[in-house]
Amino acid sequence: MVLEKGQSEFLNPTTILNGLGLKSNMLAAEFGCGSGGFAIPLANILEDGFVFAIDIQTAPLSALKSKAISERVNNIRIVHSDLEKSRGSSLSDLYLDLVLIPNLLFQVADKRVIISEAIRILKKRGKLAIIDWSPSVLQRPEGNRVSPEDIKTLCLDLGLDLEKEISAGKYHYCLVFVKK
Repeated sequence: MVLEKGQSEFLNPTTILNGLGLKSNMLAAEFGCGSGGFAIPLANILEDGFVFAIDIQTAPLSALKSKAISERVNNIRIVHSDLEKSRGSSLSDLYLDLVLIPNLLFQVADKRVIISEAIRILKKRGKLAIIDWSPSVLQRPEGNRVSPEDIKTLCLDLGLDLEKEISAGKYHYCLVFVKK
């Protein structure tokens, strides 16, 4: 992405995804996918793999379905589900290579249940990438804002290892964890 002088990048999914070391045959999920800001680019990278796009809101899922059809992206499954409930993704244990949680945790009260669900469905050595609003950003959505330090503490307490941090632009952070 080329930026003009004085511009700042908001959030570029492809840049973040390229930093994850993805393989084309991976199985992945996007929690809180909305209309597919990450799901579509992820599916394009995982051309021999598959993406489960999960959200509780039906309107964005419908928009994602239309977008996937129009862009001829066939390796996405739309899942309408409540991730704040036990086994909320409806996916099998130890199934995925990657779970993305972009801009979701600030919207939920119990972050532990969302992250625990990701851990449940990740294979051993699977990756969890959490992208959320930087605490220093003044113009961000209201909600249960969470700092990268709090996410690190929570994920380490749940048995994950921090693999790396990826630059996610001026307004967000991205933490990548690995399941032991």
